[in-house]
Amino acid sequence: MMMKRRMILLGGVFSAASLAMRGIALGQGEAVRPVLSGRGQAWKIVEDRATPDGALTLHSSTGETIKLSRFLESYEAPAGVPYCGLSFPRLALAEADLLADTLLRGEDDPDEMAVRDAAPSVDSHFESEQVGRIVWTSFIGTPQADDVMPLTPAGNTRNWHVDRIAPELHAGAPLVAHRREGLLGGDLPIIVKQFQTGPGRYWEVMVFAETDTTEIHQVPSWQRVTLVSNGKVERVVYGTSYPPFGPFRPDPDESQFNAALLRCVFFWRKTQIGQMQIHLPRADWSDIATHGFVKELIVRRGGTGARYGVVDRDYAGPEYDGFQDIFTASLYANLVWGRFDQAKAILIDQFEHFVTPDGLVAMRGPEVGQTGLTLSLLALYARLSGDLAVLQRYQLKIGAMAQVLVALHDKALGLPDADPAHGLIAGWSESDACLFPDPSIWWKPYFSNSGLAARGLEDGAILWRALAPGETALSEDWLKRAKQLRARVNEALSSSIQHDQSPPYVPILPGVSESFRKSLLTHRYSEQQWAHRVYAELLQSGVLTPDLENQLINSMRAHGATVMGVVGNLAPPSAESRDMLGFISYGYALALLRQDRIREFILFLYAHRYHIHTRGSWTASEVAGLRGELALFCLPAQMTLPILLREALVHEDENGTTLHLARGVPRSWVWSESGIAVSDAPTRWGKISFTLRRRSDGSRLDMWVTAERALPDTIRLALRLPKSRIPRSVTGSLPPHALVLSGAALVIHPGDVRDSRIEIILKST
Repeated sequence: MMMKRRMILLGGVFSAASLAMRGIALGQGEAVRPVLSGRGQAWKIVEDRATPDGALTLHSSTGETIKLSRFLESYEAPAGVPYCGLSFPRLALAEADLLADTLLRGEDDPDEMAVRDAAPSVDSHFESEQVGRIVWTSFIGTPQADDVMPLTPAGNTRNWHVDRIAPELHAGAPLVAHRREGLLGGDLPIIVKQFQTGPGRYWEVMVFAETDTTEIHQVPSWQRVTLVSNGKVERVVYGTSYPPFGPFRPDPDESQFNAALLRCVFFWRKTQIGQMQIHLPRADWSDIATHGFVKELIVRRGGTGARYGVVDRDYAGPEYDGFQDIFTASLYANLVWGRFDQAKAILIDQFEHFVTPDGLVAMRGPEVGQTGLTLSLLALYARLSGDLAVLQRYQLKIGAMAQVLVALHDKALGLPDADPAHGLIAGWSESDACLFPDPSIWWKPYFSNSGLAARGLEDGAILWRALAPGETALSEDWLKRAKQLRARVNEALSSSIQHDQSPPYVPILPGVSESFRKSLLTHRYSEQQWAHRVYAELLQSGVLTPDLENQLINSMRAHGATVMGVVGNLAPPSAESRDMLGFISYGYALALLRQDRIREFILFLYAHRYHIHTRGSWTASEVAGLRGELALFCLPAQMTLPILLREALVHEDENGTTLHLARGVPRSWVWSESGIAVSDAPTRWGKISFTLRRRSDGSRLDMWVTAERALPDTIRLALRLPKSRIPRSVTGSLPPHALVLSGAALVIHPGDVRDSRIEIILKST
């Protein structure tokens, strides 16, 4: 039997004839209903029920169309043998990252589906008796509210339960465990869950928050529960925040639900205006990035107030709000995506409420590395946004923050020359260090402290010249110290490497003989407890020489610091668990990109997506176990993929002289006929846009690049092509000497032009 599409209409009056004029054919069983208005137009909804993945499309009376796809991911157990055929105890106890070694075999990019299926999904163990708390795997909310509404795997809110309509969707039911889940429109906070009850038959639950509200302490919600059989709707029930109360509070009707849906779509689409736009061959990859910013607006109090987590006291309590990683990850992500208004609001919130006049933060344990990173990101804010006024407002606090690093550096310089810690900044790298009986155990000269301090003082000095042009002595002192710290980190790290291991082992601080694994096993309170933070932050600083940076990456992967190519949450080795780190770890990935270890970078992208995020609704975990243990959400983890996808597509080198395009993208994306495109990526040269698309016959690649102000002196386009294709020649609107093929890259010297079209001719091997 041919399955039919179902049409639900929102507003205005559309006759069958007028619909036909718009190219919309009504099938058997499709209905035309009175529609609703929005943005000064009448709108109707066409909902495709021919397949479970059918789109919901909005059509306006003026011809505007908004197609909202259903992208859902499955919670079915992966086919084949888990963990790439390795026993869990073996991969958990091994020093080497055996999963990464297996997934990176050969010369091709890692297989995305193999990475996905290498371990269970992150919330596959959600029964309440296992986690000891109320189970939630996603949430809805609005920027107005100071809290969120959690959703259970079945789609229950705390006030409205699905099993009142569909009893088989009770907690712990197999239907719930093996659901499909996703977001309407790919990135909107409209959560869709499907539970298959038989061939062609399934329940669908759709939940979202009301956006037209002034409530700050509540999250009004809308629900729709639909039973679909062979493309036809058998039953549908609409719900709002609370269950019905006799005749006094009836369930809402279809028109009320659809009106709220329309408001929700318009509201969230508006929040994306002005940001960088990306087009990738697979829309879900661009969607997961843009959804990160939607999640941020929901999580932050009032859309901008700092908040680490949601729902559970850990980490939703206000005592976490000053955690520096919240600020640095969000500011970085919003800046590189051109979300300058949000970046400014985040900056103001941080410096108004959490940075004290002495340059410290209102958080239990200030982190030295994150202090340096803050200075660096403030300079990035000035460079990309051009807004110095807000930074001048906080000039005294910024100066005090830098002077904290200066004072710590002076203390380090006062140590004897023979002391391994001489010239290296000692202090806490992790905020939680201050909670232990003897916090001095972690007041140590971790290499990351000095690495990010060097970067922060160097970038901060450039910023200070703009903020206080008359205070050159201060900026010159910071530059001098940055140079000293950079040299000292490289010297101390090089002399600390343990060459008796293969590959050589790189420690997290000078003068130690124990590896972090041995230290964690040996000591109740190990000074190397947060080795993962030290490694990731040191790599993010970018102060190491390329040789040392590569040695550090090799050491991490071989000696227990990574899990499936992502930085691990390092703990004493156990046959029962091995955990991945959702936040902080992006510094490691940035170093992979910088060193052109692109296959490893792509493995990081895939592993972070499939094993740090829940499937479909994409809630990111602070830490995720390889067994699929339910984990706590944290906002910095949600910012990781937006940061890395931007850098994979548009990346400025450390010296600010070269712009890298498509440096970290999979070969399959480059070779896709639909191509890749970036619009309005903010850079030091202004906003940059580019497209890269292959011809259908595979004979050439077409590229177009343009700049808001001027193109950089050097652009390096990575040509990650199939091995069967080799660049043969290149032509374009630039003179021949400006286009140079160099191995697997095209080096472009655009000169004074702002717009260039380029054709890369390929040959088969």
